[in-house]
Amino acid sequence: MLDLASWAGRLGGDTFLAQTYHRSYAHFPGTADVAGLFSWDDLNRIIATQRLEPPRLRLSVDGEMVPVHRYAVPTTNRRAVTWSRIQPAELHAQLRDGASLVLDSVEKIHPPVGAAAEGLERFLGTSVQVNAYASWTEREGFGLHWDDHDVVVVQVHGSKRWRLYGATREAPTFRDVETPEKPEGDPVADIVLAPGDVFYLPRGWWHAVTADQGTESLHLTFGLVSHTGADLLHWVVDQLRSGLALRKDIPRFASLPDQSDFLAELRRELLDELADPRLVERWAESNDTTHHGHAIPSLPYVDGLPARPEIAVRLTAPRGRVVENSGHSTVTFSAAGTAWDFADAAAPALRLLLLGQTATLGDLADCAGLEVKDVAALVAVLIEGQAVAVVGTAL
Repeated sequence: MLDLASWAGRLGGDTFLAQTYHRSYAHFPGTADVAGLFSWDDLNRIIATQRLEPPRLRLSVDGEMVPVHRYAVPTTNRRAVTWSRIQPAELHAQLRDGASLVLDSVEKIHPPVGAAAEGLERFLGTSVQVNAYASWTEREGFGLHWDDHDVVVVQVHGSKRWRLYGATREAPTFRDVETPEKPEGDPVADIVLAPGDVFYLPRGWWHAVTADQGTESLHLTFGLVSHTGADLLHWVVDQLRSGLALRKDIPRFASLPDQSDFLAELRRELLDELADPRLVERWAESNDTTHHGHAIPSLPYVDGLPARPEIAVRLTAPRGRVVENSGHSTVTFSAAGTAWDFADAAAPALRLLLLGQTATLGDLADCAGLEVKDVAALVAVLIEGQAVAVVGTAL
């Protein structure tokens, strides 16, 4: 299982975070147990049973998308809903001729991949989207290119060759003022991934990927949402909106001295905030506790939660915090954009939820030394706030 602890172990834990993350590529041969994670059978089932309109499901060859009409036909039901129905024979022909298949957001429709994505989110503190890539030939599906986000790749089946050329612009972004120039010369690294290999690549690194090892290839790419200095400044500005300086109208028609005073006041507010040595920590806490995660309904319990020890629940937000309130005999639990105060006796149960694993009401009650009815009442509050969901109804 690729949970927080196993991701940390496979990527190198604190050493990875301090020396590799955002800095350079890294190859971890054979560190991932891919059994049960994602298979050809899973891919076939998803394509056959889901309505996957481009670009959710797409084919690409030589850096260009294959027109959908070459492997799917429009289908309309009796309620006039139209979607593209995959034609297996035409799909096979495109893939045989060199196209690569891409399926976006696999974590949304395949629980084992979803659990792996959540584990990586907890380790790296950022949102994760997982795409599946399948290739059969030495033709490049996407050509030489770079991505605007870091990726962690898990090779599931077959082999994939990655030619790396480094970055030609440091930390490029999706919305940038310059476009990175294509690299010249030979690759700085030429890596072949085998089943179970894990591979990390920072954003901005040019790369070309092919299935040229004589076998079909299937891998998962865990795309990591980037957080830049611009994002931090946006957050700082939001924090400063409580102050008068940021609420005042811009004195467009005032005298130059008045405009200068206005700017000086803004500058003081901003510089005071940036001078806080714990600013990044504050941003990280805010980012962790306000992320809404993956909301899950708790049907059939629409009117409270019965005090049954076998009912299983789990946190739906990828990250959260429990903070002890000294002198008040309470703890504050923050997740999914809301904060709740509970008696400090609830802290063990809340910390168990923060591990991100499924737990029964009985488990939570036992670890905290509470009655199941008290834990059920606590969990019901968190369900109402969309931070926790029932994942085992036990009816």
